[in-house]
Amino acid sequence: MDAKALVGKYLTFALGREEYGIEILKVQEIIGMMDVTKVPKAPDFIRGIINLRGSVIPVVDLRMKFGMEKKADSERTCVIVVNVSAEENAKHLTMGIIVDEVSEVLDIREEQIDPPPNFGALVDTRFILGIGKLGKKVAILLDIDKVLKTQEIVAVAAIV
Repeated sequence: MDAKALVGKYLTFALGREEYGIEILKVQEIIGMMDVTKVPKAPDFIRGIINLRGSVIPVVDLRMKFGMEKKADSERTCVIVVNVSAEENAKHLTMGIIVDEVSEVLDIREEQIDPPPNFGALVDTRFILGIGKLGKKVAILLDIDKVLKTQEIVAVAAIV
């Protein structure tokens, strides 16, 4: 994807020592951790469901989805409520993603964006839009619609 197409505002957040960003237009809101109801037989990365002002939404533990070490929730752990869509049918789904902590909203310019690194066929990087260079730090810019594969979005949608 062209860096010019990626220019805009991103909500940045941390998972461990890594910084990530998602397009602010995909973010509905940020909420503190709340009780999550487990769903039997759900994949490990699906923490469960929450009741958000009368709407039941699925919650994905992004650490688990990315194969990272599980970590106990802290006072900084929060849920970013996002709107995702499955590619084929453009069905929209509101869901939560659990992150270690939210950092800030950044306006990322074209010259600050590099293409995703190429790891060959061994590593699937289709969900990475690009790499944001933020001073001495970098942020992996995520395509939240592709973080979950289409069949996973359909499976998550079936839970609620």
